[in-house]
Amino acid sequence: MELTRDADVAEMVDHLDGLVLTGGADLDPANYNHEPDPNLGPIEPERDAWEIALLAAARKKDIPVLAICRGLQLVNVVFGGTLRQHVELDDGAGHPQWDVDGHEFTHRVNVIEGSVASQLFDEEIGVNSLHHQVVEKIGEGLIVSAKASDGEIEGLETPDGKIVAVQWHPELLKKPDPTFLWLVRQANDRLLA
Repeated sequence: MELTRDADVAEMVDHLDGLVLTGGADLDPANYNHEPDPNLGPIEPERDAWEIALLAAARKKDIPVLAICRGLQLVNVVFGGTLRQHVELDDGAGHPQWDVDGHEFTHRVNVIEGSVASQLFDEEIGVNSLHHQVVEKIGEGLIVSAKASDGEIEGLETPDGKIVAVQWHPELLKKPDPTFLWLVRQANDRLLA
């Protein structure tokens, strides 16, 4: 179900069994007390506020959250982290790679043993790269679950395993994607409990 900004956030989330925070525009650096970088892309402060409220309501209701690309960045910021607002294609593993079809792998990611992500993926996986921002400082209490070969963070999660966040776009990759299957299993387990 697609959510609307015209409804009360708590009432909407009350009807959900899981939440997906999707990719999109850059986060407003005001959310993490930074000045805008000259290479900052378009921002949507109203969307930022709405998604921050959605995440808070999802945590309060204790439903699983899958955060994708911008979603990972939002989770990191909500937990007190910061972002590096721009990386060039030739920085490290190659972020961003907008000129490559998002259905194609553009670089490798190492999955951290013991994480929820390690239960979903092999130790090393191929991912797409449609982002130009990366985690700078990790939010308090978040666990790194995946890193690119250049050390950039590609996965975060909470210790309780209720939030799984990935920097790549799994919706564009091979189906069925393990992250979406994880969300469905978590939602079903919650309903059966």
